[in-house]
Amino acid sequence: MGQNNYQGALQQPLGSGFNATSTASDIIKDIDLTGRVAIVTGGNTGIGLETTKTLAAAGATVIVPARDIEKAKRNLQGISNVELEAMDLMKPDSIDAFAAKFLASGRPLHLLINNAGIMWVPLRRDCRGIESQLATNYLAPFQLTAKLWTALKKANGARVVNVSSQGHQFANFNFDDPNFMHREYETLQGYGQSKTATNLFSLELDCLAKGHNIRAYSLHPGSINGTELGREAPLELFQQMGFLDTSGNLLPEVAASLKTIPQGAATTIWCATSPLLNNIGGVYCEDADIAELASDIPMSNGVKLYSLDEANAKRLWKWSEEMTSISFNTI
Repeated sequence: MGQNNYQGALQQPLGSGFNATSTASDIIKDIDLTGRVAIVTGGNTGIGLETTKTLAAAGATVIVPARDIEKAKRNLQGISNVELEAMDLMKPDSIDAFAAKFLASGRPLHLLINNAGIMWVPLRRDCRGIESQLATNYLAPFQLTAKLWTALKKANGARVVNVSSQGHQFANFNFDDPNFMHREYETLQGYGQSKTATNLFSLELDCLAKGHNIRAYSLHPGSINGTELGREAPLELFQQMGFLDTSGNLLPEVAASLKTIPQGAATTIWCATSPLLNNIGGVYCEDADIAELASDIPMSNGVKLYSLDEANAKRLWKWSEEMTSISFNTI
């Protein structure tokens, strides 16, 4: 079944022909998804909405689970091939209910795109005491993927696409205190470990799932203008990150580097549909290609080795089963 990507063994660009300026429409050109079924979490705003539009226009039936149904209805109005369902990623019972309803439909699931996420928020916890960025960005996708496993197998050729971030470089996963019970909460650390967890999950899931013709990917969509992702982050944090000047204005060099929303959705669409990935998985992608390994320069392009570590991936899988009370049996 091919080589695993433990320790970044497969982290080499394929020469996809696309780049940072490529859009979702560029990627999907000449690809027909008629008869395919996709689920896109967060599929009614930002790059998730662009992902939904792109897949639906290519013929896929796209199910969009949303916490705010009325907002989602407004945003999805006029898009064909879309079904809207209720789900709150901070509520495990809500995830179970959504998955159960989909399984009851008897349909296969060809594409599961775990796109929804939160970033740089104040300290909050879910009903289990899990820090909110970790709960939303990682444990919810783990639970949703596990619950939809039989539908993914039924597709006989499915992909799980997990939207990560260059922000995984902020932090490795802290197995000693992932929920900030005994250390001071730092939102960048919380976000970073949630995205490192996403990469480790994709790595291990692909290893366990490829025997069932299911492949998994993680990706950095790029820094994108016009999304709601950083809406709760304080002004000071954006200034600390070097995005804004002392007056709160976006620095010109930062503005020039930002992707548009159609460009931001491109790597998700590439991971979901590219024939180049038919026989490879568990990789971290950016700019519509497999990324290189990151250098030691802070916040450089590429993926950090600690988020592709075999021991960390297996340890995280076990921890995730314990935290969710799920035995994710990939048989």
